[in-house]
Amino acid sequence: MKKKLKKLKSQKELMERVGIQFDDILLLTRSLTHRSYLNEHPEALEDNERLEFLGDAVLDFLVGEWLYNRFPEMEEGDLTQMRSAFVQTSQLAEFAKEIGLENAVRLGHGEVKSGGKLRKTLLCDVFEAFIGAMLLDQGISIVKNFVYPLLEGAVDEIIEQHKNEDPKSRLQEWAQAHGYHPPKYRTIKVSGPDHAKIFKVEAWINDVVMGVGKAKSKRAAEKIAAKKMLESIEKDNNNYV
Repeated sequence: MKKKLKKLKSQKELMERVGIQFDDILLLTRSLTHRSYLNEHPEALEDNERLEFLGDAVLDFLVGEWLYNRFPEMEEGDLTQMRSAFVQTSQLAEFAKEIGLENAVRLGHGEVKSGGKLRKTLLCDVFEAFIGAMLLDQGISIVKNFVYPLLEGAVDEIIEQHKNEDPKSRLQEWAQAHGYHPPKYRTIKVSGPDHAKIFKVEAWINDVVMGVGKAKSKRAAEKIAAKKMLESIEKDNNNYV
């Protein structure tokens, strides 16, 4: 059982905990600022959503690079599934809790009262924003040194709990468990030259589009569409996946 972290009182305590000294404290503060805080504190100039966008892209790249080097014999499809397991909402929320971000994030009073600090989606978002801020302030090498140990610490559990299972299989199991028809996949667009085609695929359940994926193969696009739908389900109903 992981030791419960004490409540952090400042950005300084957070930097001490993670062992990284930000040069731009305002950038760190922005990464911890939820839009609900901004609504109640007009003096705060920006929330963390743009940094979240950047951090999401950085994590996709770094997790992919780490997996490529960590598992030299693993095939592309399995690497893709493993990466999905590492960057899914629940796992990034676990990383956020591991470094105590739930005790450092700045929330509005209403968000605090509704239990925002415990919501996986919020913790995932603030972790991504924190990574985005770290990239801008410290550079990619420092981000790698910070992220890689987190990945190493989680990889065995991910493999043991089959978090890297095919998202199409997971989606079908979810649909069956909730009384829906099996998911259907429709290719809605194929673009690019013959040697570099890009497939765009929709995932449907009960005649409703629930996810869209784009990839170099139809199968990979289907998996991405299924993954996006699972992420949407997870955000709305944390106990479903």
